[in-house]
Amino acid sequence: MKPDGTVWTWGRNEKSQLGDGTTQNHWAPAQVPGLGSVAAVFARGSTALALKTDGTVWAWGDNASGQLGDGTTVSRASPAQVPGLTDVTELAAGEGFVLARRSDGTVWAWGSNGSGTLGDGTTTSRATPLAVPGLTDVRAVAAGGGFSVALKTDGAVWTWGSNGLGQLGDGSNSNWPPRTTPGPVPGLGDVTSVAAGNSHGVALKTDGTVWAWGDNSRGQLGDGSGSMGRSPVKALGFTGGTAIAAGSAHTIALQSDGTVWAWGYNGNGQLGDGFTDDQLAPAQVPGIIDATAIAAGTYHSFARRASGAVWAWGLNGEGQLGTGNAGYRVVPHQVSPTP
Repeated sequence: MKPDGTVWTWGRNEKSQLGDGTTQNHWAPAQVPGLGSVAAVFARGSTALALKTDGTVWAWGDNASGQLGDGTTVSRASPAQVPGLTDVTELAAGEGFVLARRSDGTVWAWGSNGSGTLGDGTTTSRATPLAVPGLTDVRAVAAGGGFSVALKTDGAVWTWGSNGLGQLGDGSNSNWPPRTTPGPVPGLGDVTSVAAGNSHGVALKTDGTVWAWGDNSRGQLGDGSGSMGRSPVKALGFTGGTAIAAGSAHTIALQSDGTVWAWGYNGNGQLGDGFTDDQLAPAQVPGIIDATAIAAGTYHSFARRASGAVWAWGLNGEGQLGTGNAGYRVVPHQVSPTP
C-alpha cells in the first residue's frame, strides 16, 4: 500500500489474489485497479483483503471456505466489499478465515471453522461475518493456521481454535475437541501487540520483550530450546522491541534502533542472514539499521526503511519478493520501485 491509498501487488496469482482480474503471476509490483482510500492490507494464502479509511472491508481471491465474506464460496478476481461490515479498524487473515476488529472492541469472524477459529462455540464454517460471542474490549487481533488470537485493552491475550502444538498457550496441547470459544492465556499480561504464525503465537510486551508459544520445531519461539511451548516463553536476549510479525514458522521483530531481528525456520532464507540454517534464538538481519515497519509472509519477510523503500528476502519462486526475478534471496534486496 502506498501513502496515496492505492494498493500494489506482486507474486503468485493462480486464484486472482493480486486483484487485477487475471491469473497471471507478477514479478514486480502492479496497481490493483479501482481500489483506493485504503488504510491497510492483509493477505493469507490466496486471499487478500483491504481495509478502507471509511471502515469498510474489501476482499478478493480464493473463497473456497467463504473467507471473502460475501455469502458464497465463489472466488473473485477483483476487490468487492464485504456486505454489512462497517466501522472496522483492523483485520487478520488466517488459513481460510478472517477476523475483523470493530471500533467498539468487538471481533467479527467468517470463513473456515473446522478448528473452532470463528469462536462461536461451533465448528461450522460461515460465509458471512458474525460477532464472536462474549468477546469485548479487544484492541488487536491475529490469525494463525487454525487458531485465533485477541489482545484485550487490559493487556491480556485470549486464544481459541486448534491446540495440538500448544498454540493456545494455556499449558496444554490437547487438539480435540478444539476450543471453540475464547479463553485467556494464563500469566501473559502487559502486551502491546500480537502476531500468529501457522502454529505459534507471538506477543510484544510493554517492556520491549517478545514472548511466544506453540510449535517450536524450527526455533520460531526464540527461546533456544526447539521444544514445544505450551505456555509463553521469552525470546532470548531480545529487548527494545517495537513491532513483531510471524511467518509460517519464523518470527521477526523490529527494535527501537531500527534494526530487524529474526529467528526460526530459514530453509528459504527468510531470516535474511545469508544462510539457510534455522535459528533457535533472535539474530540480527544484516544491513538493515533504519527500518520503520516489518511484515512476514509464509516463507519470506519484508522491512520498510526510513526512505520509504521496501526490502524483502526469502522464498521468491513466484515473484513474491517483487525484485523482478525468481530465486530465493538469503539477504535483503530492494523491492522493485512502483511507477
